[in-house]
Amino acid sequence: MNTANNPNGSDAIGAGIGDGEPDVEADDGSPRTRREQTRQCAVSRDVLSKAELIRFVADPEGRIVPDLKAVLPGRGVWVRAEAKYVALAEKRGLFGRMLGKKSDKVITVEAGLADRVEKLLKDRALGALALAQKSGRIITGFAKVESAIGSDKAETLIVASDGADDSLRKLMQAVKRRFGDSDGLQVVRSFEGLELDLAFGRTNVIHAALTKAEKTKDRGDGGFLNAAERLQTYIGARAETET
Repeated sequence: MNTANNPNGSDAIGAGIGDGEPDVEADDGSPRTRREQTRQCAVSRDVLSKAELIRFVADPEGRIVPDLKAVLPGRGVWVRAEAKYVALAEKRGLFGRMLGKKSDKVITVEAGLADRVEKLLKDRALGALALAQKSGRIITGFAKVESAIGSDKAETLIVASDGADDSLRKLMQAVKRRFGDSDGLQVVRSFEGLELDLAFGRTNVIHAALTKAEKTKDRGDGGFLNAAERLQTYIGARAETET
């Protein structure tokens, strides 16, 4: 477990922060703060929408925990929702400095905070994916997915990150034939095949697609698209779309 020190570093992101510059103020956890639409990233100091940030608070034992829904009580620190910023906030001891100054707790950060956040985001996205399948919005199998692309039924492609690149290129060629551009359809490659197997309750799932909702007001995707986008932004996942 790492105590909240103030390590020095020459990281490119936010270089110079902590060298005489005052820290960004933690939010006070008040209802007024919760109504605000933007907050300042503790690392980059950029003012961003809350959707682009992750809030962190200290639990009763003083351990830093991610507050993904931004609803936990107490003072909070906001960090840009990307793994590199969370890791840098941990490395530079920002959580301890920002939350410890007005607390009698010893603020601690268990090593690997960025990885734990990734797991929480991934679990949330996989849970939403399972709900999307239950609502009938998921099809699996290369041939069925390729057919859904051609018939304009697919809204999002889901391809296992450990799947063969050749099959992905073939699907992206199908996207290009349908849309005239290989970027015409969102591709999610944030999950391994085993993780997709567990989400769908079947084996050997490499290719899947989220189909378009029949009713605009009732997406029925279980929140998957938002969860997947947040996860991909956090880990920097991008599909290889070379044809």
